[in-house]
Amino acid sequence: MGFAAKAIEFLAVGFVFLLGALALLALVLFVVDRFQTQDAIRRNYPVLGRFRHLFSTMGEFFRQYFFAMDREEMPFNRAQREWVGRAAEGAGNTVAFGSTRNTSVPGTAIFVNAPFPPLDDQYASSEPMMIGAGARVPYLAPSFFNISGMSYGALSKPAVRALSRGAREAGVWLNTGEGGLSPYHLEGGCDVVFQIGTAKYGVRNPEGGLSDAKLRQIAANPTVRMFELKLSQGAKPGKGGILPGKKVSAEIAVIRGIPEGVASISPNRHPEMTDFDDLLDMIAHVREVTGKPVGIKTVVGSEAVTREMFFNMAARPDDAPDFITIDGGEGGTGAAPMPLIDLVGMSVREALPLVCNLRDEYGFSERIRLIASGKLVNPGDVAWALAAGADFVTSARGFMFSLGCIQALKCNKNTCPTGITTHDPRFQKGLVVEDKYKRVARYAQELIHEVETIAHSVGVTEPRKLRRRHVRIMQENGLSRPMNEIMPSYSAVAQT
Repeated sequence: MGFAAKAIEFLAVGFVFLLGALALLALVLFVVDRFQTQDAIRRNYPVLGRFRHLFSTMGEFFRQYFFAMDREEMPFNRAQREWVGRAAEGAGNTVAFGSTRNTSVPGTAIFVNAPFPPLDDQYASSEPMMIGAGARVPYLAPSFFNISGMSYGALSKPAVRALSRGAREAGVWLNTGEGGLSPYHLEGGCDVVFQIGTAKYGVRNPEGGLSDAKLRQIAANPTVRMFELKLSQGAKPGKGGILPGKKVSAEIAVIRGIPEGVASISPNRHPEMTDFDDLLDMIAHVREVTGKPVGIKTVVGSEAVTREMFFNMAARPDDAPDFITIDGGEGGTGAAPMPLIDLVGMSVREALPLVCNLRDEYGFSERIRLIASGKLVNPGDVAWALAAGADFVTSARGFMFSLGCIQALKCNKNTCPTGITTHDPRFQKGLVVEDKYKRVARYAQELIHEVETIAHSVGVTEPRKLRRRHVRIMQENGLSRPMNEIMPSYSAVAQT
């Protein structure tokens, strides 16, 4: 009994010592996690946040035993998010053993490799492209890949600050979204595209209409390069922006020109526009007041309506937009009714080639630049868009992933665990601007580099020389067909 008692006592002391050691380790990890700046989840959820990284890492070894594979999650799968994460970290983006992508899925884009691609000393980067040559102050845009519209209000203050500083470092533009121009958009000194939504936030008069005085004030800022009239958004065409009242702080209320604490719901269209002539009148007016390029953002619903738009532009070419941003029905948002997210609006995969052909048919190939948007976050997405006819590509959610977004799907609840879409200081402290802006810049730079790599592999020297003939689209019969046969360009059709 004496030996057994001593053994039990020894085990009890050991157990207490182990508990103490674990408690001390947990305390050390708590302090380390709370004060590190790279991982918002660990910063906001010390110790517990480490399990997410552990499970994600172990998933590489155990995923063959479970159903949730690399490419199955929606709206963005693990492979897509992990590519952005590695790019933002500046880590290598090479993988081993083979692709996890199922290339037999209908609609999959496959790039046509060239037998004799350019040599290393024959590569080139894309040159800057002029937008709005007819405006008093045209814009020479340096990058084909840029940050899409995300409002201050929908995004947090540190998120906008990090995007602004990252955009400056990477040499890309930042679209304000429809929530107006905040000091945080300007903080980094990047090029800014000011979006005018249906509620005219930031440039509205007391009645909710457009204020020319405020418009001139915004345009006087030299870093505001262009203005974008938002007609519709991919995730919610036919519905205005939605910002819950708990996100409308005193500062956001001043920036937008609305009451504090009251839900901010934009009209479903610009009230002063009832047809395409009204739209062209507005474009001409904003261009005259600001002196800068003016474009539109829209979701395509049908070829007939889009053709009518270009028909009206052809009758008034001087009033045509300087650019058209095509947002696909797969676009994202912080808040929208599910039927609109799921069911309304043509995919950018169908809309972009259609709009490109109509633009060229009506003689605007050099006058109107096309910007593609809507779930384009990886190099293959962007390369496809350039081949289909886009001059530029913008991404919102790709840059959210670069900030550390984990697709928690809480954008509309003010409880985003990474601090990106919340105004709760508890969560915002996890997003450290000094670290995140570097991730934003690295993501943009790496994506541009890898799109250049795809361009070189198909035999052209730079991405804007990609054409539809460089892409094959997988069909339901298991065979792929050249995109230029499925969706021929206007010039090809005109020659036949």
